[in-house]
Amino acid sequence: MLDPQAQALMTLLSDKGIPPVYTQTPAEARATYRARRSFTQPDAPEVGRVQDLQFSHAGVAIALRVYHPTGAGLALPALVYLHGGGWTIGDLDTHDVLCRSLCQQAGGVVVAVDYRLGPEHKFPAAYDDAVAAWQWVLAQAATLGIDPERIALGGDSAGGNLAAAACLGLRDLGCKPVMQLLIYPSTLMAPDTDSYRVNGQGYMLTRESMAWYSGHYLRGPQDALDWRASPQLASKHSDLPPAWVLTAGFDPLRDEGLLYADALSRAGVSSQYLCFERQIHGFITMGRVLQEANTAVAWCAYALRTAWART
Repeated sequence: MLDPQAQALMTLLSDKGIPPVYTQTPAEARATYRARRSFTQPDAPEVGRVQDLQFSHAGVAIALRVYHPTGAGLALPALVYLHGGGWTIGDLDTHDVLCRSLCQQAGGVVVAVDYRLGPEHKFPAAYDDAVAAWQWVLAQAATLGIDPERIALGGDSAGGNLAAAACLGLRDLGCKPVMQLLIYPSTLMAPDTDSYRVNGQGYMLTRESMAWYSGHYLRGPQDALDWRASPQLASKHSDLPPAWVLTAGFDPLRDEGLLYADALSRAGVSSQYLCFERQIHGFITMGRVLQEANTAVAWCAYALRTAWART
């Protein structure tokens, strides 16, 4: 059964005449996404300190937002976080409340990454930024007050895709996060799953929307076969960080998260999986109107604390 609160939200958005993302330009869709947070996201919790920083790699400047929990000491664990938005929309502000919540509830530093978006910056720009951001945080750990042995990598939706792919790339570079937190991740750019077929209409994220997002991100169909875009297609999933994977029952991406968790388990990687059966894609940022979103945030914070404590 669909959560009645989720149904009420979708009805409200329909009644307000919010246009589907695939009918908008990227600029319009970004503005719509930002505007929606005022009535779906809870109030922003206080944290100890917030810093807006910037780093450069390969001549590209990338903005970061660093959240320190209240009463923060030295050498704290950290999460490098990649926001959702189909590689096309979303920014530091759209996920500010979520990052603050994870910071305070998990008790660690959260570093949010404003990676490059399509269509202005095509694949693999966002992937490259994700890898570079984690490496930069590792290199700057002492300055940031972070324990270099306890840096996790995570994200939601497109950000979960980037986090999973970056963990593969970092493994091959000889360094890897302490864990990967994957919130309803996209792991296949050309999915053929039951959830894609059953949930591809009527639950906010549609097949048309997914085609719009991937069309703005990928350079062409061949990119869908690249493991940096479809981490499920990597030649091996062994020797990766432990994973905590969260999905939603009425999400077209649901099966992709499960398939990835299973691929990790088969490869001998510790993988924990939880599906919020009554929820829709994107729900974790909607805690003002969806009570289960707050439960999901608490579960993610627990996952982080558990992973950090094992190191």
